[in-house]
Amino acid sequence: MLIFRSLAATLLPMSLAYADEAIHLREVAALSDRDIARATGAGVSTVSAWLWRERAPRGRRAERLVELSAIAERLAAVLGPDRVPVWLNKPTPALDHRKPLDVIAEGGYEQVSRVVAEFESPTFG
Repeated sequence: MLIFRSLAATLLPMSLAYADEAIHLREVAALSDRDIARATGAGVSTVSAWLWRERAPRGRRAERLVELSAIAERLAAVLGPDRVPVWLNKPTPALDHRKPLDVIAEGGYEQVSRVVAEFESPTFG
């Protein structure tokens, strides 16, 4: 019984690390609950629970959240945080006129990452 309690106490903070990533994402890129939900496949109320640290994403939703966070951090560095939600919701010719949030939701992190890399290139702009 004692072993189970200490194991649970060890795992609980680790599971909230993904909730903390959702909070970080909001701070870095000012994404709405709806944007995060769209990219991760979660409901808006579920994302709200993550942001309140009541729950944390797991599995594929956690994977999509981390991918979204990685993209948002890179975009914020080159476009500025206020432009990140706009760019993620705008159809992009380099993604066959799909919205980057939708591409991320479908597991297309690498595709979106390649487009962001163009912004990061010294020859951009």
